[in-house]
Amino acid sequence: MAGLKRKLSQVGQDALERLELPVNIAADVARIELLGNRELYMDRHRGVLAYSTEEVDVNGGGVVVRIRGEGLQLLVMTEQELRLTGKIAGIELVE
Repeated sequence: MAGLKRKLSQVGQDALERLELPVNIAADVARIELLGNRELYMDRHRGVLAYSTEEVDVNGGGVVVRIRGEGLQLLVMTEQELRLTGKIAGIELVE
């Protein structure tokens, strides 16, 4: 079942590219907004996987978004969005 879901997701992604539609139209795509190096906003996430003041892993659907830094703090988290503050040193996408 997971393989079928992944394949359907890939077909949808291919269709978006062929039609030259913005990626953010796809409901399964997480959106990340970085405000300087002090605040990160993310919507359409699927939960926090790991959390410390130096590193936060967030399930972004097809990838894990790894935020590294100092004094990281989860300011707001709802079912759909989260806001992270602190000194952000880097963001990595892990498949």
